[in-house]
Amino acid sequence: MKKLLSNRNLRSQILTYGFVIAAFVVLQLVAAGGGMSSSLKGMLVPICAYVVMAISLNLTVGVLGELSLGHAGFMSVGAFMGVTAAISLQNAVPAPGLRLLIALIVGAVFAAVIGFLVGIPVLRLKGDYLAIVTLAFGEIIKSIFNNLYIGLDANGFHVSLLQDRTNLAQGGRLILGGPMGISGIQKISTFLAGVILILVCLFVIFNYVNSRTGRAVMALRDNRIAAESIGISATRHKMTAFVLSAAMAGAAGALFALNYSTVVANKFDFNTSILVLVFVVLGGLGNMFGSILAATALTILPEVLREFQDYRMLIYAVVLILVMLGTNNAKLKSLFEKLRPRRREEQS
Repeated sequence: MKKLLSNRNLRSQILTYGFVIAAFVVLQLVAAGGGMSSSLKGMLVPICAYVVMAISLNLTVGVLGELSLGHAGFMSVGAFMGVTAAISLQNAVPAPGLRLLIALIVGAVFAAVIGFLVGIPVLRLKGDYLAIVTLAFGEIIKSIFNNLYIGLDANGFHVSLLQDRTNLAQGGRLILGGPMGISGIQKISTFLAGVILILVCLFVIFNYVNSRTGRAVMALRDNRIAAESIGISATRHKMTAFVLSAAMAGAAGALFALNYSTVVANKFDFNTSILVLVFVVLGGLGNMFGSILAATALTILPEVLREFQDYRMLIYAVVLILVMLGTNNAKLKSLFEKLRPRRREEQS
C-alpha cells in the first residue's frame, strides 16, 4: 500500500512538472508564431508570480493546516527589497539575468526573516485567532512600506520612517519614496525566469512534503496531540513550513515587481491575500497542480471578461461560485471517480 501511494505521488509530481514545462513550450511557440496578443504577453510574468504565491500559500494552508490571511505582506517584502537590490546593483552587475537572480534571492531571504519574526507569536495561535493575527501583520507590513524611505548615494543606504529624512548627497537616488513606492524600475523579469522559479518552488515543496519534516508537519495538521505525544515539536516544524512559505512568496514578489516600472505598497493589500487564498481553495488544499491551474485561470479570466466592462467582476464572482459548488458536489465527485481507470483495484 505504501508503495502504491508513493507511486501515485510520484506520478502526480511528474504530471505537475510536465504541465508547467509543456505550457511554457506551447506559449513560446504561440508567441513566436505571432498568435499571442500583447496583453497576454504582459500577463505571463504576473501569472508566474501568482502561481508561486498560490503554491507557497498552499504549503501553509494545505500542508501545514493553518489559515494565513497576510501572505501578501511577505510578497511586498520580497518586492521592495528585491527591487531595491536590483536598482542598487545596476552599475555593479550590468547583466539583467544575474541581477534578477540576486533580486529573487534577496527578496526570499528578507521575506524569510520577516516570516520567522512573524511566526514567533503567530504560530502559538491556531484557527481563527491565527488568521486574524496574520491579517493584522500583513496590514502592518503594508503600512511600514507606505511610510518607509530608502535612498542610496556615495555614502551608502539611508533609511527613514514617516518623512523623507534621507538627506542624500549630490548624485544620490531616492529608491523607495513612501506612499509613492518605487518608480523608474528597469523591467528585467522574464517568462523564462518565472517558469524556472515555479519549477524550483515545486521541487522544494515536493521534497519537503516527502521528507521526515514534511511528514511530521502533516501529522501535526491531522492530530496535534497525538503528534506531540511521540516527540514531534510543533513549534519547530510549523516554523520551518511557515518560513519556507514566506521565502517563496518573497521571491514571487521580487519577480512580480521587476515586471513593472512602478510598484506601490497598496498593491499588496488584504485583497491580494484573499485572491491568493481563493487560488488555493479553488485548486484544492494540498494540491499543487490544482493551485497552478486555479492561479492561471483566475488571473486570465478578468482580462478575458474585460469587454463586458462593468459586468466583468460580477461574471467573475458568479463563475467562482459555480466552480466552488461544482467541485464540492458529491455526485460530481462520484462521477469523476467512476470515469477514472480502475488501476487502483488491479494493483491491490
